[in-house]
Amino acid sequence: MALINPHINFNGNAEAAFNFYQSVFGGEFAKIMRFKDLASPDFPVNASEANKVMHIALPIGTNFLMGNDVPESMGQTNENENRSKISISASSKEEADKLFNGLSAGGQIEFPIGESPWGSYFGMFRDKFGIEWMVDFDPKYHGKI
Repeated sequence: MALINPHINFNGNAEAAFNFYQSVFGGEFAKIMRFKDLASPDFPVNASEANKVMHIALPIGTNFLMGNDVPESMGQTNENENRSKISISASSKEEADKLFNGLSAGGQIEFPIGESPWGSYFGMFRDKFGIEWMVDFDPKYHGKI
């Protein structure tokens, strides 16, 4: 079966965002590559972007949360209009609370975590980096979605 791994673009703060995500999810980065690591005569790298993140991956369960900084030459990413959401299926209410409270710190809560009208334990928010998340725990479907 195929896996889906979310990939997020940032405007120069990918490393800060991923350090924050690591503080909530735990684990070690599987990979971190900077633009300077790819610099060559065929791929010149502007000195102001050399230490920015070309690729970063944080394992979460059997999947990876991945991201990068968008080089200034490619324009700005409008993080606050990214209407995609990363959905987390928690294994318990306690885990859902931990992830919701950790990731939403400093962000905007759109739907407070609690019992939802459709019967699951659910919450939705935009984190302090502008990325949108949904956290859900439903014992009827956990591990089956």
